[in-house]
Amino acid sequence: MCGSELVGLPTGVGRVSEALQEGGHTAGLTMLKEPARTALEAAAALGVFLGQIAKSIVFRRSVDDLAVLVITSGDRRVDQEKVAGLVGPVGRVDAVFVKAKTGFPIGGVAPVGLATKCITLIDQELFRYPLVWLAAGDPNAVFSIEPEQLVALTQAPSVDVTLCPLVQSICR
Repeated sequence: MCGSELVGLPTGVGRVSEALQEGGHTAGLTMLKEPARTALEAAAALGVFLGQIAKSIVFRRSVDDLAVLVITSGDRRVDQEKVAGLVGPVGRVDAVFVKAKTGFPIGGVAPVGLATKCITLIDQELFRYPLVWLAAGDPNAVFSIEPEQLVALTQAPSVDVTLCPLVQSICR
């Protein structure tokens, strides 16, 4: 998107598009016909594997109320204890906290264009795929990116923050 296409789009989508352009990511945004508030809905709408959907999970760091944004594969669950081991004690959040800290509604939380400073962590499980899809500021907006480019764009570390998948008998 070059700018003129952003007219009439939700404010968050515009912020994400601008942040992507500033970060040198030239692939455009995709607007879905139906909202995709879950990883499963997004995977179905895009025709990709559930694991290729990079879902955004937000926690609240206890010591300073800072938002902790964890980007993980859609087929994985975040281990809150692993996150706490990296950033300090964290707790669950509600939709009001998510909107206030990220500037995006649940189902549309993007890793860029955030309203406030957040700690961002990129889960290593995303690297199973050459291309992943993320929310772009609204449940109807997504963009694709290579996991390595996501790390470079966000300047966030790639870490292990997921539970052992139930389909595996041995955890790494």
